[in-house]
Amino acid sequence: MSTLISSPGVYRANALASLGQLPSFSPILKNLMAGLAGDDVSFSLIAKWIEKDTVLAANVLRMVNSALYGRQSSISSIHHAISILGVIKVRNIVLSLSVSGMWTKLRTPKGFSIARFNLHSAATAVLADMLVQKLPSDYPEGGFVAGLLHDIGKLLIALSAPEQYLAIQQLSESSNRRLTECETELIGITHPELSALALEKWQLPEPIRRAVQDHHVDSLDTSRLSTAVQIANAVANRLGISVMSSSTVGDPRELLVSIGLDASSTSILEDFKLEFESIKSFY
Repeated sequence: MSTLISSPGVYRANALASLGQLPSFSPILKNLMAGLAGDDVSFSLIAKWIEKDTVLAANVLRMVNSALYGRQSSISSIHHAISILGVIKVRNIVLSLSVSGMWTKLRTPKGFSIARFNLHSAATAVLADMLVQKLPSDYPEGGFVAGLLHDIGKLLIALSAPEQYLAIQQLSESSNRRLTECETELIGITHPELSALALEKWQLPEPIRRAVQDHHVDSLDTSRLSTAVQIANAVANRLGISVMSSSTVGDPRELLVSIGLDASSTSILEDFKLEFESIKSFY
């Protein structure tokens, strides 16, 4: 362990350099990310983008025809799918599928599961999106994307310093200390900081970058997007949907109650379960 601690500056430099390993956005992902600042992306334009990617189009149709939406007849066109799900819902589905597909191009080290990483990211995205619809968030349109990309820094650490990544997990578990404290001690930078730098590289809106960077800063200020991401992340972990195989013990309802969602905590978790079950098979 002393060898790891002795040169955090080197690991920090390697982690920052790993930003260059991130794959580029696909054309459709670029278009969708560029439209995050508003809801003015047209129905026909999104359909046109999706139809250019046959795999993506097939997955969107598979989603709309899933048991979650209880269709009695099969939906076979993207335009019809968008009319049923809505532009925002389809945009979130496409964002999630496109981002998760990017990581298949990366060679991750032993001990890091892309499948768990994708599931945790998707779960946090769905939950964060649900929370910003219930809370007076300062940037509700960024809830899904902030949740989806909040842990990119963990992937970067695993890519640039695989031994240190595992050492960070072990130190956090054995010492019962925050993961971010152990990251700072061992590599000189935290995964939220790296996540925010990745989002800056991709030129995502500043409110989303700020929410991602602050998602481990304790706050019950429900007007902050970072609070929604923080709670969504914690709820996903308590439900056992975590990046690491171990998960946090506790009742997820407690977290929702802590931000004033007492009355709707059960319905949020029930709605989440239905939506998450429908997307698990995509990962």
